[in-house]
Amino acid sequence: MPEPEATADLALLTTAALAAGRLATPFYHGDAQVWDKPDQAGPVTEADLAVDAMLNQTLRAARPDYGWLSEETPDTPDRLTRSHVFIVDPIDGTRAFVEGDETWSHSLAVARDGQITAAVVYLPLKDRLYTAALGGGAHLNGVPLRASRRADPVGATLLANKWSMEPRYWPGGPPQIKRHFRSSLAYRLALIGEGRFDAMVTFRDTWEWDIAAGSLIAQEAGATVTNRTAGPLSFNQPAPLSAGVVAAGPDLHAGLIARHR
Repeated sequence: MPEPEATADLALLTTAALAAGRLATPFYHGDAQVWDKPDQAGPVTEADLAVDAMLNQTLRAARPDYGWLSEETPDTPDRLTRSHVFIVDPIDGTRAFVEGDETWSHSLAVARDGQITAAVVYLPLKDRLYTAALGGGAHLNGVPLRASRRADPVGATLLANKWSMEPRYWPGGPPQIKRHFRSSLAYRLALIGEGRFDAMVTFRDTWEWDIAAGSLIAQEAGATVTNRTAGPLSFNQPAPLSAGVVAAGPDLHAGLIARHR
């Protein structure tokens, strides 16, 4: 059973995510202004900034003692002094948002002492609300989720970028899998929790806000979720980056890690 604190935080995140969807959707159907971030960090739109501002105000007003880490808010060391931190990507999959693809999401999580305890990934245009509380399982629109239990990498379905299949990442050669792609990392992890795909990998260093919520959803659905070296994920780090992510059922996860090493 989840702790009362995690349950209350999940309710707060869920309400905020639904509000984010209502705010972002009119921008998607209109002509949202777009800018390129410095250092080729990708696009940002006025929708990202509007959602970020709303979530910052709403969530921090409700939990003033929690820290804040968001892709669209300048980072400060204050969060490192807090035991609880909101980790937010206002729109995960901004490029998809700009290009008219519906697979962008709002990704909201709470970390306590480095561990995610409550998480929501919401895709408003697909009406898909993924939720999880630590110890309480994962759900899609209120229905419990169960990750794939496939053990054999051969023929498995894998969510990954094309570059993740390059030989340099697979010393013995990449597995004979069926690769698929979704723009939002949060959505990819949620899909692993849903069992629609067998595994997901990203071997490059990954921002915490991209994976915080989705990692708990996949984990609570029964998947094993680690970094690319099979180490545990830890959040609210001074440099908020993970050494990649590998998520799959326990046996398939072990097989993918063995091939990657």
